[in-house]
Amino acid sequence: MGAAKTLQIAIDGPSGSGKSTLARRLAKALGFVYIDTGSLYRAIGLAAVRAGVPPEKPEGVCALLDGLNLEMRLEDGGSAVYLDGRKLGDEIRTTLVTQYSSQVSKIPQVRAFLLETQRETARKYSVVMDGRDIGTVVLPDAQLKLFLSASPETRAERRSAELLAKGERVTKEQVLADLCQRDENDQNREIAPAKPAPDAVFLDNSGLDAEETLQAALAIVRERLGDLPTSV
Repeated sequence: MGAAKTLQIAIDGPSGSGKSTLARRLAKALGFVYIDTGSLYRAIGLAAVRAGVPPEKPEGVCALLDGLNLEMRLEDGGSAVYLDGRKLGDEIRTTLVTQYSSQVSKIPQVRAFLLETQRETARKYSVVMDGRDIGTVVLPDAQLKLFLSASPETRAERRSAELLAKGERVTKEQVLADLCQRDENDQNREIAPAKPAPDAVFLDNSGLDAEETLQAALAIVRERLGDLPTSV
């Protein structure tokens, strides 16, 4: 008997659209492994912050890669990222690290450094993976590609609420400006720009909460992949 076929669901979209929340909930509902690719780039951004290396200096960031002890471990049905043996948490979600990760993600050597880690995990397990170029670059043969979007105002409101809840002093206007700048950077970078795959299914969740977004995504999964066992 041959090995069971694995399935891949790729979720792309701009910052603040709720990709990670949806990917995590969808993976749990389907019994798949959730791979948070953004955390890998954030980890390198954090390493650059700690080393005092400006993210716009590719040679300095690349010099960090050789000595970087970066691991993705599967824990409780999802992924955890470890940097130098320490599990990363909210320290990779700050505004500064977010800005750094957007910059370092444009560096070809950084993308190559992380690409095989992501693909190898997807070969072993049925996965839900989110990011900005999953359906176009990382998993171009994924059985289902979703492009999750929401209006900039909606995304800024969500992101500012998240940061305020963590104790950061931000305004919605500041977050909106940062978000629009990141959209511009991600969409216009030369390497793997953040654009939907030609065969992606679009899902706008501007007026949806997390549960409604999950149900909308599950409906697309059933339509495209058939009835898969779910826990919801």
